[in-house]
Amino acid sequence: MRTSLKSQEHLYESISSFLRKSIPFSSIQNNIFLSHSSEDNEYLPYVVNILKNHGGNPYVDIGDDKLPTPPSIDTAKILKSNIQKAKRFILFLTTNSKDSKWVPWELGLSDGAKSNNDIAIFPSADVAYNTNWMNQEYLGLYRKIVWGRLNGYDKELWMVWDEPTNTADELSQWIQQ
Repeated sequence: MRTSLKSQEHLYESISSFLRKSIPFSSIQNNIFLSHSSEDNEYLPYVVNILKNHGGNPYVDIGDDKLPTPPSIDTAKILKSNIQKAKRFILFLTTNSKDSKWVPWELGLSDGAKSNNDIAIFPSADVAYNTNWMNQEYLGLYRKIVWGRLNGYDKELWMVWDEPTNTADELSQWIQQ
């Protein structure tokens, strides 16, 4: 079922409004750059809430009035600056990520500007249980944000998992390190 253009515009405005209210756009306050495909905007409020509930202040481009419309070289300059200033980089990974023009560029910039410990992949539910997304070899370089049981804890929690060493940190701990 396709949604009408008017419905899509309303959804975009609702998400933009939510993000404007909940995320400070001053790059000094943003400790996370959240990369995502624009096709996944409807999921962003949930991802942002998880990160905020764990001490994060993510920068998300939706609702950033400094970004020109349509995107231009100035867009790239602003995004690059925000990636460099943020302490952490998180890629919200979905099946749409591979088709995005910006996501691979943002990940490449963060890889050059940060250590691998400062970058994490947050797979969506549709790719978390489908390991085909791991076929992008370079994604295996980074830790993953996952929900699960961590040794020493009674309950499941959000954690940042390092697959090669099979170790993890609580998400809130990783954000604030």
